[in-house]
Amino acid sequence: MQIHFGCEIALECEQPTPLVFMLRVQPERRRFLLVSDNLEISGGAASVPYVDGFGNLCTRTLASPGRTLRATTDGLMLDTGKPDPVPSSAQQVAIHQLPADVLRYLVSSRYCEVDLLSTFAWNTFGATPPGWQRVQAVCDFVHAHLTFGYEHARSSRSALQAFQERVGVCRDFAHLAVTLCRALGIPARYTTGYLGDIGVPFVPSAMDFSAWFEVWLDGGWFTFDARHNTPRIGRIPIAYGCDATDVAFVTSFGLHRLISFKVWTDAVDPDRRTEARAQPPTAESPLPQEHATAVS
Repeated sequence: MQIHFGCEIALECEQPTPLVFMLRVQPERRRFLLVSDNLEISGGAASVPYVDGFGNLCTRTLASPGRTLRATTDGLMLDTGKPDPVPSSAQQVAIHQLPADVLRYLVSSRYCEVDLLSTFAWNTFGATPPGWQRVQAVCDFVHAHLTFGYEHARSSRSALQAFQERVGVCRDFAHLAVTLCRALGIPARYTTGYLGDIGVPFVPSAMDFSAWFEVWLDGGWFTFDARHNTPRIGRIPIAYGCDATDVAFVTSFGLHRLISFKVWTDAVDPDRRTEARAQPPTAESPLPQEHATAVS
């Protein structure tokens, strides 16, 4: 299967404002690109690419005041066309045997208060079989506990607040599941990327980036999705991190105004691209709040 994907973000700043974009496919998946998702930025200073501490591809630039800065990427990915694998016999790895670089995915982070949900996690899931079945039990709980809705989007909501408020968007589902897994001694990392309506009923709404999570079992990372709670086809990861802080698609070191935001990801015929299926955000569909960070 081939997947046509990409995005376009336009914003304006009233003063010179440093920006960091995280919009390119994660390096682990780049070997499957048929057309590279090169990032084109106009309306600002020369852009400089770099790799962050999680191995994600980032691009920094300086927005010019009074001009529209536009960041666009467009690519073609080769995908197996198969749903996420479900190796239900995958086992947990003892903490003292974990690789050193995996240990950071066991502790609290900005949006994942492991210490505050640890007692609940063990009281609720401690009797479940360790490994894949325990993680799936966490997903089942989060999927049932939270009500999804874009009207519930709030960029400052933490895992504990989502647990208490029982509402959220995909980042909140991921944060709560990540937090509960870490509390149970299972390394879990937050993932953001593209996830289109492939193999599922079409949803006639503006498309956004998606958030899910991965856990470390049997010496490798495996995908889970507490929001959808079912294997999906065509995930294209952009970035991994401890939580949403680490994977914002744009980090603005100053005030900015969002002009437009479009995301597309669709299965295509080998000889034809699909048209981008996207709409600018509206007050009723506040999509960009989910994955953007402003640092003033």
